[in-house]
Amino acid sequence: MENVTTRREVFGRAKKALAAAGIASQIRPAMAATQSHGNKHVEGEDYYDKLGVTKIINAAGTYTILTASTMPPSVQAAVALAAKHPVRLLDLQRLAGEYLAKRLRCESAIVTAGASSGLTLGTAACIGVMNHSPIQAVPMQLPNLKNEAIIQKAHRYSYDHALENCGVRFVEVDTLDDYRKAFNERTVMAHFFNAAEGGQIGREDWIRVAHQHGVPCFNDAAADVPPISNLWNYTQMGFDLVTFSGGKGIRGPQNAGLLLGRKDLIATASATNNPFDEGIGRGMKVAKEQIVGMVAAIDWLLSQSDDQMETEFRRRADRISAELKDIPTIKPEIVVPAVANHVPHLLLRYDQQRVKIAPIDVAEELRKGTPSIELNPATGKTHASSGLHSDANTIVVGVWMLEPGEDVIVARRLHEVLSRNVKA
Repeated sequence: MENVTTRREVFGRAKKALAAAGIASQIRPAMAATQSHGNKHVEGEDYYDKLGVTKIINAAGTYTILTASTMPPSVQAAVALAAKHPVRLLDLQRLAGEYLAKRLRCESAIVTAGASSGLTLGTAACIGVMNHSPIQAVPMQLPNLKNEAIIQKAHRYSYDHALENCGVRFVEVDTLDDYRKAFNERTVMAHFFNAAEGGQIGREDWIRVAHQHGVPCFNDAAADVPPISNLWNYTQMGFDLVTFSGGKGIRGPQNAGLLLGRKDLIATASATNNPFDEGIGRGMKVAKEQIVGMVAAIDWLLSQSDDQMETEFRRRADRISAELKDIPTIKPEIVVPAVANHVPHLLLRYDQQRVKIAPIDVAEELRKGTPSIELNPATGKTHASSGLHSDANTIVVGVWMLEPGEDVIVARRLHEVLSRNVKA
């Protein structure tokens, strides 16, 4: 009788191999991609134009709602080439993870469907490891499992629902003494929001106390590149898991991210991830193009330097400021947020008694114009995010996602809108 192997049996064997070897297996020599001589170069149709989608100049930053960053040419080329060939997904995930772990100086790595996916997969991994239970238990069997995650009250944020998707219950603490007392037999992880602007407990103490109790520490550093060294700073500091967004400062695909850290935790996260159909990560699919794009983006980023990037961003801010120097009362300032989006941003303040238009209305004018320009959403706001302390009199220009020459366009449009509202 013919030996028929079912899809479930294939996945079952693969999961056993992952659990036994921490995703390690024999590495086969990569075969060079070939292309038929009959293939012709095909110029893609512009579907933004075809669909009527307005292209924008991004003077805001790496915001998901604005489709985040643009990929550098080398990354775009790698993604396009990856689209030409089918591969075995588990091989690609494993080998990409091994390559990234080596480059980023950590035990293990996996490409995730963005940083939010990394939070969910990492949380599922902590629950699985701390309960010594199969990954199918998350979140369906949570009433029978340890499920508490300790977090500082000041670190509660709009993305922590990605952890709650796994069924965790947050235990909030304020002081170091609170933190020590919060650990119990149901604790599965200690969660740290890297860009939080409050909280009494620093990273080192957070890690030290958690490890004294044998509990893994998870750091959400989604938007915290640059500096480039953050890609290894936090795992080397002792965090057991760290997640990053791929589509922000790393300049990879927007629907990709990184989960870095301890080998056993990454192995468990991988076992609950796509393509396995029992785990919480089944719907968090990362295509072959995005996995390759993430690897290519890391290669690109590691060929850059923080100083070079900052110099270029300051140059763009200075060009915009120079164009606006004749606007009455204008006061430019370059600000670098302390942690998230740690790059130069241009703040423009002016007296609205002399320039009779509010910054929030300037933003709307630029949005409605041609080309359409998006300013940073902190413009004209008193409650800004990411360390950008704006107010009702401030225009915020995020210069780092501008393409070459777009700083000049932004400067001219700002000058047009502001100058026609100057009170004589």
